[in-house]
Amino acid sequence: MSPDGQDEVLLHTEGHTGYVTLNRPKALNALSHTMVRRVDEALAAWEDDPAVETVLIRGAGERGLCAGGDIRSIYEDARAGGSASADFWRDEYRLNVRIARYRKPYVALMDGIVMGGGVGVSAHGSVRIVTERSRVAMPETGIGFVPDVGGTHLLTRAPGRLGTHLALTGNAVGAADALLCGLADHFVPAARLGALTADLARSPVTEVLVRHTTEAPPGELAERREWIDHCYAADTVEEIVDRLLASGVTAAKEAADTLAAKSPTALKVTLAALRSAEQLGTLERVLEQEYRVSCAALSAPDLAEGIRAQVIDKDRTPHWAPATLAEVTDDDVARFFAPLGERELRLAGPDSPEEVPW
Repeated sequence: MSPDGQDEVLLHTEGHTGYVTLNRPKALNALSHTMVRRVDEALAAWEDDPAVETVLIRGAGERGLCAGGDIRSIYEDARAGGSASADFWRDEYRLNVRIARYRKPYVALMDGIVMGGGVGVSAHGSVRIVTERSRVAMPETGIGFVPDVGGTHLLTRAPGRLGTHLALTGNAVGAADALLCGLADHFVPAARLGALTADLARSPVTEVLVRHTTEAPPGELAERREWIDHCYAADTVEEIVDRLLASGVTAAKEAADTLAAKSPTALKVTLAALRSAEQLGTLERVLEQEYRVSCAALSAPDLAEGIRAQVIDKDRTPHWAPATLAEVTDDDVARFFAPLGERELRLAGPDSPEEVPW
């Protein structure tokens, strides 16, 4: 229950479909630990229920599916030196795997704001739908954090270096660019979502998609591939910034300015995590790495400071420590990837991870 007595996750079945509604519209449906557990339990039950053939997830209200995890709770935990956030991430990342390996069609309505943890409960699904209102992002570097919930896995699979650009800048993309980057599969006008949702109760997913999908409005990233691929192929964040500034392209200069406002440590750790994720292969192995990184971030200064500046005090002037890229050493970065011993997250993986399970 939320503080006002409302269920934070609404569950019901109609026809052959199970419906999950994230129900914290005043908080942009941000995920609490209770919500993660409730969604996971529902998916587990429906996966073995022959009466449920399809699952759909959506967000309550008009603003978006989910803006991410409850970062106010993470802020309080980081300040107190607690472990509640690590427990939350452990269950959240397991939910991400369940979604990715779900044996039935998992339809995610990625309408409106879909960020951070919202990407985790949608972009790993088998049927990912965006609209003209979609704004999809992994904005973690702006709060001194690193893309998680399998975000580094998803973004390394985008064409060229588009994923690196999105991970470092935290920029949000619309429908066409989400499709281009492999974060979504289909475009449906927002006005048709109600009809699509209703149709899923009585018709198979493939038939419903044919009725409602159409072509997305043009995006921006395709025409920027040349400078993005060149600049973000550099080996270090410093060289990426230098290439952006030297490119002579206005949008590239804007990207450099964006990076200048992010946590220097988060930028360097994010780049290292992306490059490592390219070699790790499966989502499970990447999430295990992300868990180490997230736990390390909880005890680093920039996470609490970033949340303070962006969400708590809203002064938008974080004081990063270290304050510059040059001051972030290789040892500083390596600390985020150190083994956790008995606290490691260990996830089983499928023999054929690329197979669609239905």
